[in-house]
Amino acid sequence: MNQHDPIVGRYVYVTCQGKTYRTYYEETGDGIPMVCLHTAGTDGRQYRHQMCDPDIAANFRVIAFDMPWHGKSIPPSDWYLMEDEYKLTTSFYGEFIVAFCRALDLRKPVIMGQSMGGNICLHLALKYESEFSALIALEACDYSPGWWIYPLHHPHIHGGEAVATSVFGLMSPESPDEYRWETWWYYAQGGPGIFKGDLYFYSVDSDFRDQVHKISGRLPIYFLTGEYDFACTPEMTERTAEKVKGSECVIFSGGHFPTSEDPVKFKEVITPVLRKIVQNDPDRRGGNRALSGPSAAAASSPARPTGRRVIDL
Repeated sequence: MNQHDPIVGRYVYVTCQGKTYRTYYEETGDGIPMVCLHTAGTDGRQYRHQMCDPDIAANFRVIAFDMPWHGKSIPPSDWYLMEDEYKLTTSFYGEFIVAFCRALDLRKPVIMGQSMGGNICLHLALKYESEFSALIALEACDYSPGWWIYPLHHPHIHGGEAVATSVFGLMSPESPDEYRWETWWYYAQGGPGIFKGDLYFYSVDSDFRDQVHKISGRLPIYFLTGEYDFACTPEMTERTAEKVKGSECVIFSGGHFPTSEDPVKFKEVITPVLRKIVQNDPDRRGGNRALSGPSAAAASSPARPTGRRVIDL
C-alpha cells in the first residue's frame, strides 16, 4: 500500500526589488494561512513535521517556502554576473516575505519563523503590521551578534560538513538523534556561501535594539526560545520581549531548531499559542477543531499575548 505525505509543492513567481524569483513552496491544511520561515542556510523542509500534523492542518493552511538561493528556489537568472557576494539584507527579506504572501493572495496570514526567520518578525511588526494577523518568533531577539564562520570557507575544508557541524551544538542534547542528524543534513546541503550571506542579516543587519520599543503592540507577537540555544539565549529573547508591547515570551527545554530537532516537544510548546491565534480569528472562532496537546486549560486563556511563561518538558 502506497503512503503519501499530505504536503503539496508548487512554484510561484515573486517579484521583489526589480527582480523576479521562481520560488518553491509547500503547503497543506485548511484554515488560517500560516507562512513558515526557515533558518539561515537551509529551506522549508524544517517544517515537514508540522505540515504533516493533522491537528495543525485542521485549523491552519501551513505554507513553507524556500527563500531565493535556498533549497529548490534557484538564484535569479543573472546571478552568475553578480560582482558582489550574496548577502541577505533586512529590506530585501522583509519585502520578499510580503511579496510572497501577496503573490499567493493570502489575507492577513500568520508568520512563524525561527532564527533569522524569527528575527525578521521584528522588522515585519515595525514596517508591515497591517499585513499579518500574528507573528510567532522562534529563537529570536533584537540583536544576535558573534557568528563568525569565515575560517570555514577554506579550500581544505568541506564547507557543507563544516557549516552543518558548526550548528550541531545549538541543538538540545535531549532532542532525538534521528531528528538532530536530519537537521544537520539540511545544513550540509546549502549552496556555497549562502549560510555566510544569511548570517550577514542575522548578525549584522538585523540590529533592532533601538527600534523594537516602537512596535505598537496591536499585532500579537509570541516569542519562543529553547534553553539550550546559545546563538539566541533565553536572556536575549526575554530582554527583547520586555521591550515589545503586549508580547508573550515562552522559554522551554529545547534548542535552536525546535521544529525539526524535536517536533514532538515543539508541538507541546506551540499548541497553546496556536489555540490563542485560532480564538482570536473572527472567521474561525468557535468553529475550530480542537488542537490536541498538553494544557487544555490554555484554550480558555486570553487570546492576546499575556507575558512570560517557562515550560519545563
